[in-house]
Amino acid sequence: MAEEKKRTRRANGESAIYLGKDGRWHARVPMGYKDDGTPYRRHLTRPTRKELVDEVRRLEKQRDEGSARQPGKPWTVAKWLEHWVENIAKPVVSENTYAGYEVAVRVHLVPGIGKHRIDRLEPEHLESLYRRMQSAGSKAGTAHQAHRTARTALGEAVRRGHAAKNAAALAKPPRMEEDENEVEPYSVDEVQSLLLEVNKRRNSARWMLALALGLRQGETLGLRWSDVDLANEYLKLRRNRLRPKYEHGCGEAAPCGRKAGYCPARVQVRRETKNTKSRAGRRAVPLPGPLVVMLRSHREAQARERAAAGNLWTESEYVFTKRLGGPLSPNTDYHDWKRLLEDAGVRDGRLHDARHTAGTVLMLLGVPDRVIDQIMGWEPGGAARMRARYLHVTDPMLKEAARKIERAIWGARENPTVDKDQDNEP
Repeated sequence: MAEEKKRTRRANGESAIYLGKDGRWHARVPMGYKDDGTPYRRHLTRPTRKELVDEVRRLEKQRDEGSARQPGKPWTVAKWLEHWVENIAKPVVSENTYAGYEVAVRVHLVPGIGKHRIDRLEPEHLESLYRRMQSAGSKAGTAHQAHRTARTALGEAVRRGHAAKNAAALAKPPRMEEDENEVEPYSVDEVQSLLLEVNKRRNSARWMLALALGLRQGETLGLRWSDVDLANEYLKLRRNRLRPKYEHGCGEAAPCGRKAGYCPARVQVRRETKNTKSRAGRRAVPLPGPLVVMLRSHREAQARERAAAGNLWTESEYVFTKRLGGPLSPNTDYHDWKRLLEDAGVRDGRLHDARHTAGTVLMLLGVPDRVIDQIMGWEPGGAARMRARYLHVTDPMLKEAARKIERAIWGARENPTVDKDQDNEP
């Protein structure tokens, strides 16, 4: 026993295990270095040597895997999330992604689980938060956004050694129910009704780019004339228009009392556009002949507006602008879409439904998948999943499939009981 009590000199990085004067077994486990460069060791104590050795081996494994808690005061979930969203996520993600993270952290995660220590957070704490959110009226999609944000933030905490596990990766988010109002793309008749109404409006080509080619809102509003080649009938997509974000410019001495977006001296704090980050998003899209004609007419109309506005015109090089130049606001564009549907007598729908419509029409016309992927801007690795989400099987397609089955099994003979007019319906 005397030999066991005696401490022996050990190699650097090796844990020291010894029997203390209190009759308990103790260990000093090297865990790395503190911020100031001095060595950091964890002290463990157990009543028996076997228990202590087991705990030392577990801690050494965490250290070697990089999952052990680092020295210093443990982070609370609130402090970590606030640090992560502002100092780690914000510099490297897009403005829109940051905005989603920031809302999830500020509105849901910090009030809901912020007081827990990050190394003691359990999956059940998150699952309880998701249930409370839904009981308070949040949709399952909102809880999913909070879940994804927590999973990303806590994953970074694990990589940096602030927590041994990612509680959000283990938690079960609420089930996403299938949308009762499943997206139904607009029919050819509805698109034609929209076309009749579009031709009466300013910026008419803007809507046909969405309905015919499936361009996203940001892609269309970020389009500049240098991206459009009417002679060769194609356009290049390489940037997205961002939703504006404002701060007050009125000053604390004389606050206007309004929201920042309505402040008379408001200051734009978000850039107008960002470059498309994916290779698939940066693409060339062919222009159908009628769209080329519409864009030529639109350019001439814009030149007349510029001349009439004179010094009031805001030069911006955007294809689609406000009446006095300058880029269109995504919010204004959304409300214009809603008015277009109402004036055309077409059922209500999201602006993004125009993209579903364009993809489905391309499939209906028999355009090869690879070409559809190019036009829609889908990455090769996820293109099949995106086609399943966006391309909808319509009644005419089902009828054509039935005709093909009939010809293959029963031959080309017409069924005399089928009314030809009905059989030829699109």
